[in-house]
Amino acid sequence: MTIYSFSQLVLNWYHFYGRKDLPWQKNKTLYIVWISEIMLQQTTVKSVIPYFEKFILNFPNIKTLSNAKLDEVLHLWSGLGYYNRARNIHKSAQIIQIKHNGIFPNQFIEVIKLPGIGKSTAGAILSLSLNFFYSILDGNVKRILIRYYGIIGSLKDRTTEKKLWDIIEYITPIHNSAKFNQAMMDLGSLICIRGKAKCNICPLNQKCVAYIEQKWEKYPLKHIKKKTPKIISWFVLIKFKNNFWIEKNTKKNIWRDLFCFPSFDSQKKALIWSKEKKINLNKRKKMISFFHQFSHFILHIHPILFELSSILEIHEKDKMGLWYDLNNPQHIGLPRPVKKILESFKKDIFLRG
Repeated sequence: MTIYSFSQLVLNWYHFYGRKDLPWQKNKTLYIVWISEIMLQQTTVKSVIPYFEKFILNFPNIKTLSNAKLDEVLHLWSGLGYYNRARNIHKSAQIIQIKHNGIFPNQFIEVIKLPGIGKSTAGAILSLSLNFFYSILDGNVKRILIRYYGIIGSLKDRTTEKKLWDIIEYITPIHNSAKFNQAMMDLGSLICIRGKAKCNICPLNQKCVAYIEQKWEKYPLKHIKKKTPKIISWFVLIKFKNNFWIEKNTKKNIWRDLFCFPSFDSQKKALIWSKEKKINLNKRKKMISFFHQFSHFILHIHPILFELSSILEIHEKDKMGLWYDLNNPQHIGLPRPVKKILESFKKDIFLRG
């Protein structure tokens, strides 16, 4: 198949079946496409849509985003995961406000300098918003190319990565780059999926090596997964009326800058801390433990609840804490497990009311 035939088949498919009504595809701007592309990193379209709409509603432009507090940005990101993306967006907005007069740059060399933006993301932003001639190589595109050309290699292999960049830059059409790039991402997420590929309805199946061999699962090579480690964490829930004590996480980990319950790696440490805060340990209540899955580990959470009859003054050295009001919640970032626990108590309040 010629380069033209490949791109034309993809474009023809997109014309009939591609996604054209996603929120970030309407009234496209560099800013809107940028936010959507960062949100879509390692996250499905379905999950992103409500977050994107709320985010743009609150931060319609670079200026409002750059002027916002990080807590406000993380608040709107709560539950979406990979929070470093939100920190990079906020930092980038401030850079753009200062260095580019609040206008998102339209030069590749400037876009790729922004925090959290690599070669593929920079190309996606400029291509999808301005139809500039740049290629995209996200996970969906990689999977299509590996299966179509029968490339034996792991997605984590640098040699494979270089080979895929050479191919996609060769076959991306100069004209209609935006439609082609969107089509490839749609084709990968809707047809050439991670699970059982829908090869029978794929526009590229006639020359696709994986389809000819009838071995779509062979491509790409599966990376040998290590056993997912389990980490135990004891959450201390201190409740006074409709308020919970939470603290800002200052450690450089996945929940940095988010507000969490005081947490410990053992029940003994959790109870010692609670006793130091002059909390009556005899009044603790057991709650159901649960698991929270991350990309590289599983967190086994054991919540311990203390319901207070009078409020305590709790101050942690080098930490910022506050009493989180369920009825009038503060605009701060919360990890999904913390949000899940708080919402369970909030539902109880509404039921009682």
